[in-house]
Amino acid sequence: MNGETIKTLVKDWRVALVLLLVVGSLVGIYLAPPNPERGLEGNLQFGLDLQGGSWLQMEFQSVVVAYSTDGSVGDLIENLRTGLETEVIQIDANHLEIRKSVTRADLEPIFAQSGASIVGYQKGVSPFTADEVKRILNEKVNALGMQDARINLLTPTGSEYPQYVRIELAGVDMTTAQEIVGTQGLFEIRVQTTGNETEHVLYGDQITSVGVPQKDYDGRWGVGFSLTDAGAEAFREAAIESGAVNNPNAHNLVMILDNETVYSAPLGGDLPAQLRSGPVRSLSASTGTGDAGLEDAMTLQIHLRAGALPVKVEIVGSGSVPAALGEQFKTTVALAGLLALLTVGVVVYYRYREPSIVLPMVATNLAEIIILLGIARFIIQLDLATIAGLIAVVGTGIDQLVIITDEVLHEGRVPSPNLYMKRYGRALGIIAVAAATVVIAMLPLALMDLSTLRGFAIITILGVLIGILVTRPAYGKIIMAILSK
Repeated sequence: MNGETIKTLVKDWRVALVLLLVVGSLVGIYLAPPNPERGLEGNLQFGLDLQGGSWLQMEFQSVVVAYSTDGSVGDLIENLRTGLETEVIQIDANHLEIRKSVTRADLEPIFAQSGASIVGYQKGVSPFTADEVKRILNEKVNALGMQDARINLLTPTGSEYPQYVRIELAGVDMTTAQEIVGTQGLFEIRVQTTGNETEHVLYGDQITSVGVPQKDYDGRWGVGFSLTDAGAEAFREAAIESGAVNNPNAHNLVMILDNETVYSAPLGGDLPAQLRSGPVRSLSASTGTGDAGLEDAMTLQIHLRAGALPVKVEIVGSGSVPAALGEQFKTTVALAGLLALLTVGVVVYYRYREPSIVLPMVATNLAEIIILLGIARFIIQLDLATIAGLIAVVGTGIDQLVIITDEVLHEGRVPSPNLYMKRYGRALGIIAVAAATVVIAMLPLALMDLSTLRGFAIITILGVLIGILVTRPAYGKIIMAILSK
């Protein structure tokens, strides 16, 4: 093509749109913001397979019970709460969520005592609790700076309720993963009464705001937080009734995170005097000195900000991918992608024996991949499944470009403009039907929480849509200009 033809093509809105999207994608990957330390990777987010990291699978310590009763549901729930010392939530008129791992045999006497019977018993949590768990875990993960950690609820075959949650954290070591998402994160304040006995004051749900870890004059790290009005009043009453206000040294204030004491000391400074005159909303929890104290303070801050999970969880499976192995996977994937593009170019050249056809095909395919990566950079991490989706997009994209090229050629020559447009429209119709089939087939996988398949489905759907809406129309314009020469 001569310069005049190229200028005409660039002015066409279809070709201009492709060029604009390619430039925008490259800017998003490399310049927004610039990340020279990562080289060719730019701002692409890599998943557990390609970056290394950890995964945890946790089981909800909860059961869902279907019941029938002729008595009071309120009395049944109260008897369960008292007998099991746990929280009981009514899901609907016939189901209860008991937030404790308890067997059916242990439940039956309590139900019988309340004039009720168990109709069905399943391990797991209600959909409302499951959504709350995902929300809290997302907040905790966001505190780690993770953009797209994978959190998937798993429901065993034959069950109606999620029983497990699996979370994948790229670039996070196993110890950090277990500290942040592998525990319930239940924060409690207690006050020492007599001897070593303590009395409950409040839970973390009474906290309204949390500060950043700071070091005091003694070099101890701590996290400041504020209480609700009800929490501040409860704290004041407990401090006065226990004697902590009048005799602080004999009545420590104890702060507990997941049954582990993170702070235990008398009320310090002028806090006792302030409590005598009224409620105090601002408190601080000290975690220790040095790097260990700072790490504990950061963990405590995350739990206080995100809140505790509504149910306890128990780690039933875990694993990690070393960073070195992730880098090896990354190199292998890059070579596989490059080899796929080269193979496509060779096959297309063997078919047409015309470089002026091969180069636009490969360039269109490459532009499609760049645009796809530019979009994926904001919405999904790249792992082995999504890379497989990218390679699948390369293959299906070339198939569609071959369909367009073969359809518009007439006995090896370019037809008249009217006939060209008819053939081109027919080719696009074939491609559109094929694309719709792919989207319909992939849509269920994209909507389901299947960590190994969801990324593949999303990338495939995006690639198909970019092709049918953006790159195929541009290629049709380009190939017409080339073949007419």
